[in-house]
Amino acid sequence: MSVQSPLGAFLQWEKENPDLILFHQPLHGGKRKTYTRSQAGDEIRRVAKSLRQLDLPPKSKVAILSKNCAHWIMADLAIMMAGHISVPIYPTLDADSIRQILDHSESSSIFLGKLDDYPSQKVGIPEINKIGFNCYGMDDGTSWDELVANNQPLTSYADQNPDDLISILYTSGTTGTPKGVMHTVQNFTIVPQTYPKKLSVPDNPRFFSYLPLAHVAERVGIEMNGLFRGSTFYFAESIETFALDLEKVQPHMFFAVPRIWAKFQEAILKKIPQKKLNLLTSIPIVNLLVRKKLKKKLGLSTATFIASGAAPISVELIHWFRKIGVNINQVYGMTEDCILSHYNFPAENRIGSVGKALPGVTGKISEEGEICIKNEVLMKGYYKNPDLTKEMFDSEGFLKTGDIGEYDKDGYLFITGRIKDQFKTDKGKYISPAPIELQLLKNENIELCCVVGMGIPQPIALCVLSEDGIAKDHQTLIESLKTTLVTVNKKLKKVEKLSKMVIMKADWSVDNGLLTPTLKTKRNQIEKIHMPNYKNWFNQEGEVVFE
Repeated sequence: MSVQSPLGAFLQWEKENPDLILFHQPLHGGKRKTYTRSQAGDEIRRVAKSLRQLDLPPKSKVAILSKNCAHWIMADLAIMMAGHISVPIYPTLDADSIRQILDHSESSSIFLGKLDDYPSQKVGIPEINKIGFNCYGMDDGTSWDELVANNQPLTSYADQNPDDLISILYTSGTTGTPKGVMHTVQNFTIVPQTYPKKLSVPDNPRFFSYLPLAHVAERVGIEMNGLFRGSTFYFAESIETFALDLEKVQPHMFFAVPRIWAKFQEAILKKIPQKKLNLLTSIPIVNLLVRKKLKKKLGLSTATFIASGAAPISVELIHWFRKIGVNINQVYGMTEDCILSHYNFPAENRIGSVGKALPGVTGKISEEGEICIKNEVLMKGYYKNPDLTKEMFDSEGFLKTGDIGEYDKDGYLFITGRIKDQFKTDKGKYISPAPIELQLLKNENIELCCVVGMGIPQPIALCVLSEDGIAKDHQTLIESLKTTLVTVNKKLKKVEKLSKMVIMKADWSVDNGLLTPTLKTKRNQIEKIHMPNYKNWFNQEGEVVFE
């Protein structure tokens, strides 16, 4: 397809095959609604007309606050048609965070949709124009259906020029205040057209959209990729129905963050204990049947590209899934480089690495060991923050990722830590926590962990127990954790050795602000809460301490 914009891609597929299903949308109570390309296009044009009638200045900011659904993507396309700039907002953010983004972006309108706790979020929305996705129960503002009923379709669309700003993506805030990353039409056009052959995904594929569309991986890898490929989009009704929804869809491509892969593993082992699984997979014919059944149950029987990203995934977990026929390709990218960086692919998958540079990508390692990236789709900058933008690039125009890494002789990139995550013990030694955390997470009793150590002689590991860990009797759990501590420490330098594990009382979640919407730990927030206790925990007797 030779179109030069995401809107152009949608219009081209709509013209070529207007009756092909674009969206399968589950509704409350087990009901479902489908939209053909022409049906979706008609509603999009009518809503775009309503945006035009607001007489907003060209290139105004229009926000979207909703879980993934058909109307999220339709709203995005309507914003493009009307000639405005989208500002996606994570649907799990609290009122203060929502207000911060709306104020900073100067959004003049907002689409409101599927939300779990809108009453608590509502106070964060100023007096701006609101459009509610009423089919999901949103009754604030003017309803989407009302706009569709009362407006004629827009007939003339705003031009999407390559250098025009198309969206401001606010980062999930792992290291402090979210930053507004500016991307252009060109960026959202080049990336989906860069890797079609390597992905081996057919035209008109089935895509399952569930990770937040406010995140660059879902926005570009699923929405934009799907628009250019003529995809049919499917969505999850809820967290409770997620597994069943995914199993029904059997998408052609699937991407998950490491914590989701760990949850999948946990669910499988609840039904088939590891010893039994080992036995079944050791018998040739039975192995094939088991693998086929498990892949279908996971919803991955037709997926030609299965990926993990957004955070490091353990080598052991990748090998575990490979034994049941699920080949996970670890990929690497960030909001600022529009996820055009390094990927593993089925025919070129070096486990432990994040793959080779994609076409059009140049990577290098700085003198400090930092991974630096250059491509055609680097961010235009941070919105209203030229000083921070300047800090993100070196003298040659390479984006400084903040990650530490190295290339092997074949060009595969290995990430070994993050510059900003490094901390110094009171012995003056720097520690990179990420590799240590991956080793700890091999223990199935540990759900999440964060290695810390500022102000104490040796690092300690703050750990949240998994469901398996919580169910274990106390002594068995402690022995398991002690064994892991000994095993991990044997591989570490003297200054890195963990003095003990501290078991947290409460879970870390998106709701309590200790995980990002993409399920990464917010190290800054965890340290802010727990740092006053480090010395006390360090001085307590025993290798395992309970908060």
